[in-house]
Amino acid sequence: MQVSLETTSGLERRLTVGIPAVQVETEVEKRLKEASLNVRINGFRKGKVPMSVVKQRFGGSIRQEVVGDVINRSFYAAVQKENVKPAGQPSIQPKQLAVGKDLEYVATFEVYPTIALSDLSAYEITRHTAEVTEADVDNMVEVLRKQQTIWTKVERAAAEGDQVNINFVGTKDGVEFAGGKSDNHDLVLGSKSMVPGFEEGIVGLKPGKEKTIKVTFPDDYQADELKGAAVQFAIKVNSVSEAQLPELKKEFFLKFGVEKGGEKQFRKEVKANMERELSNALKSKVKTQVMDALISSHSTDLPKALVGNEINVLRDQMLQRFGGQTQNFDVKSLLPDTMFQEEAQRRVTLGLIVGEIIKSAKLKPDAKRVRSMIEDIASTYQEPKEVVEYYNGNPELLAGVESAVLEDQVVDHILATAKVVELSSNYDEIIKANTQR
Repeated sequence: MQVSLETTSGLERRLTVGIPAVQVETEVEKRLKEASLNVRINGFRKGKVPMSVVKQRFGGSIRQEVVGDVINRSFYAAVQKENVKPAGQPSIQPKQLAVGKDLEYVATFEVYPTIALSDLSAYEITRHTAEVTEADVDNMVEVLRKQQTIWTKVERAAAEGDQVNINFVGTKDGVEFAGGKSDNHDLVLGSKSMVPGFEEGIVGLKPGKEKTIKVTFPDDYQADELKGAAVQFAIKVNSVSEAQLPELKKEFFLKFGVEKGGEKQFRKEVKANMERELSNALKSKVKTQVMDALISSHSTDLPKALVGNEINVLRDQMLQRFGGQTQNFDVKSLLPDTMFQEEAQRRVTLGLIVGEIIKSAKLKPDAKRVRSMIEDIASTYQEPKEVVEYYNGNPELLAGVESAVLEDQVVDHILATAKVVELSSNYDEIIKANTQR
């Protein structure tokens, strides 16, 4: 096998490979003989079909199959010989395929870039600390109670915190505007879900009462024609309902899967969930800083094939979130590559840098951490033991957990050498910051 490698531009390489004709023809003859023993052709007994007939019927397809296999095997042998690592599939262009002549083809592909790691000890990372207090649990219990609010109709004037059912029509300069009309609209007063002044104008109205209020849309309102516009809303209150929060009793606890132990057990499980959420948020906050530091301190060329693959992954993930229905529209037109380009480039960049750190630090997935992560995932299900067994029996899922653990180990490796500043915080600050990212 003759091999020559040249750099065309950046990460792109062109590999020219030549295979002796005898190697190809020997393999073709071997497969023709195998075929002659197994093919069935009318007029001939099995295993007695003349080679000339087999060649006439199947020679072309068998040769094509052999050429494909030879190219595939020789390509990977050639890149190993030249000590290059392709990033993505090569583009194969045959140069010589004639029978009896040496097979020759050109493979064009990109290689992985060489990553020169920056000085990890120069990184400055802020590590927040926080804990779940009993006051935090009290607040969360109230949030959960409000999520189960029961609305009871009353025959009194509406007050902040009540839910009103209303009809309304909005006009600008006496003309109705798009999106300004609704019937039987439920609205919680004080929720600030309407334009400023709208909810306040309803406070004090009883069921059946009507009122026209004047409000001004904010200057940054999403509809251009309503930015800063002075409008009127004609409102009719159909009903007023006051909130009744459920009592901390068995019926309420059952809605959250707590069958025994009453309020004490309920609070214990709420706190455990909050602690798990806080732990993940704290870890995410540090990890984001580390990954941002890696991005800002490294510059590298990116293989187009890897970025393209990542764009496809991101596009597929978005499609899955919307139900994966693609038959009625052009996916690439609706979700173009440019929509995912920046995130794909970030992911590929981080993947390359993290991979180099794993190699240079000789990191391997910590078995205890892998087991702990699987158990943590399983703890959110009704049958944790079955989930653990499922993960351990599924190589793809297990590899995903191992990859996540390795990333965490990379973060720990960097924190061990970086300048880390501890900063005390609280549950609400950490969770709010994490959800706003």
